[in-house]
Amino acid sequence: MSIKVVARLFPTFVLVLFFLAYPVAAQQTPPPPTSAPAVPPQSSSDKDADKNKDKDKDKDAQATSGQGKAEGTSNDRLFYALPNFLTLETTTKVPPLTTGQKFKVVARGSFDYIQIPWYGFLAGISQAENSEPGFGQGAKGYGKRFGSAFADGTIENFMTGAVLPSLLHQDPRFFQSGKGGFTRRTSYAVSRTFVTRTDSGGSQFNYSEIVGSALSAAISTSAYHPRAFITKRYDPTTGMLTYVHNASDRTLTNTASVWGTQLGYDTITIVVKEFWPDIHRKLSHKHKGDGAAGGNTNP
Repeated sequence: MSIKVVARLFPTFVLVLFFLAYPVAAQQTPPPPTSAPAVPPQSSSDKDADKNKDKDKDKDAQATSGQGKAEGTSNDRLFYALPNFLTLETTTKVPPLTTGQKFKVVARGSFDYIQIPWYGFLAGISQAENSEPGFGQGAKGYGKRFGSAFADGTIENFMTGAVLPSLLHQDPRFFQSGKGGFTRRTSYAVSRTFVTRTDSGGSQFNYSEIVGSALSAAISTSAYHPRAFITKRYDPTTGMLTYVHNASDRTLTNTASVWGTQLGYDTITIVVKEFWPDIHRKLSHKHKGDGAAGGNTNP
């Protein structure tokens, strides 16, 4: 399946981008502090106005990169594009998600606008390679591949992020560690595939990820992926008509392969999530430093 190949290549691309961005961002230092001009005493009305401005700024910051639409979620996006609504940088004073909140935040990420071009890209690669030939070619074949890719991703998101976490009372969010060096943080992120947080704040085997991804792989391969079929081939030179048997994609081997691909993709994505806040902050400082440097050159 070409989708599996792309799913392996895409996280690799993200990791390469991470390793390129992080050292460059880490070398950036914030601009040196400048002496603040003398500020005249403020009246009580001015102080009230400043307080209101600060509240507005806090609300704006919360809306852009902090609290998500559901309490305890995020508005963040990996590399400013991919939904990252279930990643938090803190583990303290975070309320558990209700069943409704789990389904809402997963739906928000699964049907995000960025998913359309992503699944369209996967369908195009699959079409070019003619993977799963039972879907055929042309617009009809592309539509089937697009629907299959979209359904695969959506089912997996809901099974691992909403359905099983709700049934098992597990927390689908990823809580960034932010402690230790690269190896320690990477090990922590990888371990989150197998260990997760419960709604009550404890630790538990991550049944939601392991079993959820297996169930989603089984559903997708057995429900709508191509069955075995026979095609006819006519050889004009011999006048012979031959029949070619095309194997079914609805096999246990293919299900296990899809399951393994999903686990690998999710694990590498979690590692990227662990370090993305650091990259984001460093890049933000870089932009601010560039702006300040530019301002100093102008009279």
